[in-house]
Amino acid sequence: MDSKSIVAAVALVLAPLAASAQQTAGAGQVTFAKDIAPILQRSCQNCHRPNGAGPMPLITYEDVRPWARAIKTRTGIGPRAGVMPPWYVEKNIGIQGYKDDPSLSDEEIAKIAKWADSGAPLGNPADMPTARVFEDDTVWRIGKPDLIVKMADVNVKANSPDWWGEVPSVPTGLTEDRYVAAIEIKEVNDAKPSNDGRHTVGGRYVVHHMIWGTRVPDAPPDLLGSFWPVHEVGRNPDYFDPDSGRLMRAGTELVSDSVHLHSNGRDTKAHLEIGFKFHPKDYQPKLRPAFLALGNGVDIDIKPMEANQQLHAYAVLQEHTKIVTFEPHLHAPGMRMCLEAIWGINIQTLTCAGYDHNWVRGYAYDDDHAPLLPKGTILHIIGYMDNSPANKNIPDPRNWQGSGNRSVANMFIDLGMRVALTDEQFEAEMAKRRDTLRLTQSDFTIGCPLCFAVAPRPRTANTGAQQP
Repeated sequence: MDSKSIVAAVALVLAPLAASAQQTAGAGQVTFAKDIAPILQRSCQNCHRPNGAGPMPLITYEDVRPWARAIKTRTGIGPRAGVMPPWYVEKNIGIQGYKDDPSLSDEEIAKIAKWADSGAPLGNPADMPTARVFEDDTVWRIGKPDLIVKMADVNVKANSPDWWGEVPSVPTGLTEDRYVAAIEIKEVNDAKPSNDGRHTVGGRYVVHHMIWGTRVPDAPPDLLGSFWPVHEVGRNPDYFDPDSGRLMRAGTELVSDSVHLHSNGRDTKAHLEIGFKFHPKDYQPKLRPAFLALGNGVDIDIKPMEANQQLHAYAVLQEHTKIVTFEPHLHAPGMRMCLEAIWGINIQTLTCAGYDHNWVRGYAYDDDHAPLLPKGTILHIIGYMDNSPANKNIPDPRNWQGSGNRSVANMFIDLGMRVALTDEQFEAEMAKRRDTLRLTQSDFTIGCPLCFAVAPRPRTANTGAQQP
């Protein structure tokens, strides 16, 4: 049977199903038109659309109906590898305010399950929301970028071995210094979405990661350049703290000597596009970045044929710090990472998130939920590893695994961004948090252990007694 005949046959099968589903949708029943389509538009269609990253479009009822049971399964497996949409923050612990959170609520997950279990009815077509319009193949979550820089094309053969190395530098064309508010990186390639491709890291993609920076050619040493957030397959946008934009200088070029390419089972031509969103021209940052090494890339010890293994790493804050993002970076055995803040006798779990080496996520805290931690706080990350046959990402669980750059080796790092605060800035940030969220001393605030601390009162000159 040719492809046209197959399409016609499927249409004949779906037509009576759709008509029946519409007729049997009663009062109180979950329907596609009223309940499911809005969820898909918000959380799924950025990828699951024609020419999108998803293996099938989820736009119309006819698109979605054959996948009803699979959608129920993938949305209901919890915050771990394989869940859709790919967002792994655990909702029963830690901070819950994040930017660009596409995850489903418990109520939405229950609706999808009820809809699938009741025959996936269409409902009244008049209840359908207005269809989303996608202007082109590239949807930018940061909005239309002010500058897009295209890296050079790479060609990866269907079954070629992994490759690491340097790629040609690319001029940005920037003619004046600008502060960057957000960046987003996309891989654009000619590999069409498919359920038939070889299951590799990232499915259709061939760029696993790129460690990159910017530099001004022939500039003085203090202007040579800086590094930017690492690109990884599936990564979402990076938002810098609103008061700590990252400077990109005029004449800058993009450079990288650490690109990792892997084959996806199809001959593929690809390039990366980096979108920059700028602050206004008169913007000046108030806060400076805080650079902190939080991780372990030296003595990782992951035993063979064993699940539920843990890795630990610690770092002490040398200055007051606002945590802007949390970004677990593990490799194939990684299942989960938690971030704790230890201050005095207090231990708070800030975030726990599952991990999927096939679809890496970074989590940008909402401005009113970003942790505000005093100097002396100990940051602690815990990695949960599964090097057993149950983890399908592992090439061979019989092998011991240590640290290294390759996907078959391991890393254990929190790549999140942070900014440093002076005493005055720290107090101002806490006061703003109390005012914005209308907090009282009866409220419990995760990530701000000093938000309600009583400041020492000044003493009188004569008696030394505290003033009221």
